[in-house]
Amino acid sequence: MRTAYSVETVRAAERELMARLPDGALMQRAAAGLAAACADLLGRVYGSRVVVLVGSGDNGGDALYAGARLARRGAGVTAVLLAPERAHAGGLAALRRAGGTTVRTEDAEPLIEGADLVVDGIVGIGGQGGLRPDAAPLAAAAERSRAAVVAVDLPSGVDVDTGEVRGVAVRADLTVTFGTHKPGLLIDPARAHAGSVRLVDIGLGDVLPDEPELEALQHADVACLLPVPTAESDKYRRGVVGIAAGSARYPGAAVLAVSGALRGGAGAVRYVGPAADAVIARFPETLVSDQGPRHAGRVQAWVVGPGAGDDASAVGEVLSADVPVLIDADGLRLADVGAVRSRTAPTLMTPHAGEAAALLGVAREEVEGARLASARELAARYGATVLLKGSTTLVADPGGGPVRVNPTGTSWLATAGSGDVLSGLAGSLLASGLSASDAGSAAAYLHGLAGRFAADGAPAGAHDVAEALPRAWRDVCR
Repeated sequence: MRTAYSVETVRAAERELMARLPDGALMQRAAAGLAAACADLLGRVYGSRVVVLVGSGDNGGDALYAGARLARRGAGVTAVLLAPERAHAGGLAALRRAGGTTVRTEDAEPLIEGADLVVDGIVGIGGQGGLRPDAAPLAAAAERSRAAVVAVDLPSGVDVDTGEVRGVAVRADLTVTFGTHKPGLLIDPARAHAGSVRLVDIGLGDVLPDEPELEALQHADVACLLPVPTAESDKYRRGVVGIAAGSARYPGAAVLAVSGALRGGAGAVRYVGPAADAVIARFPETLVSDQGPRHAGRVQAWVVGPGAGDDASAVGEVLSADVPVLIDADGLRLADVGAVRSRTAPTLMTPHAGEAAALLGVAREEVEGARLASARELAARYGATVLLKGSTTLVADPGGGPVRVNPTGTSWLATAGSGDVLSGLAGSLLASGLSASDAGSAAAYLHGLAGRFAADGAPAGAHDVAEALPRAWRDVCR
């Protein structure tokens, strides 16, 4: 599992580790890892042109020491000092001893535009807001240039704890981060500025606490969560998921939700709603009912809302059931906050940014710019686990604790009906016995992976994603 920790936690761990080590040892570990990553990206260090953007913090020191290592290998290294009087003295001396040179910001842009590599050491993990006016032109020059851009620990200008970008920020091709991931490297919009992320071990793992700020599941973690039938299993013991979805206007939503549910590990799928004929025509194994959720038969979990239109009665019946419930799409609009909060069984809400904005009473742009805060606020307000869909899918529990961030998504999943497939899949995992957090996290992971397989670099429909789910499941479990 990949984990990320807040600035406060990282700094406390660094202080504890530095107390055990010789002076400067931690920075040298970081600089060595940074220099190695830069060398790998350059391919040929000797004769390359490297520009190091140096602020006043320890990130600037890391960048200067790494620049000195590259200079000793034959690179032409120039450091741009944004605050010369506050540049890291030891790092600056090491760079000059290795043959590196320094310039002020007013002379930097032509050098940046002609460089092979730009190292961003402007702002460290304590930075707030976008870049200052004197640094913003340097970031713009780096983006215009043909140089590869490497960020030190995080791209300067992004908020490391939240993933927010509130001004000008560096856009890196590679971010070399030290000791542990930081939340801003895993959550958009900051994640989009980070490029690829390379973690350098500097020994923090021994002093970091057990509970991180964020968790990102990997294949092995998801494989441990997925249900596997035993010799004694039958379709009822494996769990039955109920799907209350679709309408005369949107019968396809019901079909797609059922398609995800059938591939989610539950033993049977019950469908309730006006799209029964369309569902049976596509999936004859589905158990259908026209008596409403309350009389549909026993289920271990419900999915309600995809394509439901204005049918509030089905939403109310499902919310009154004493089993886990997933609420999506129209169900989110129709669900009463009091009814959701009063539930004793687990509830999983799966909004996209627009739906989350409506529930929170804010603009969509506010949710998209502050995804972590929005997911946490929505979970707390409704007393439910929230899966916030989007460029980075987040799963937040109402009681706090680590937020799960999904690493497998693809932009090709931004297609009509894709969320209906996800809802059915997550509901099926709920019915098989997973917690709301685990069901949402595993479903998002499989759904993202299936999206990659289905698209393979080209457009794909929601039905293609559903059909790729078995391949994704096998890929995770092999």
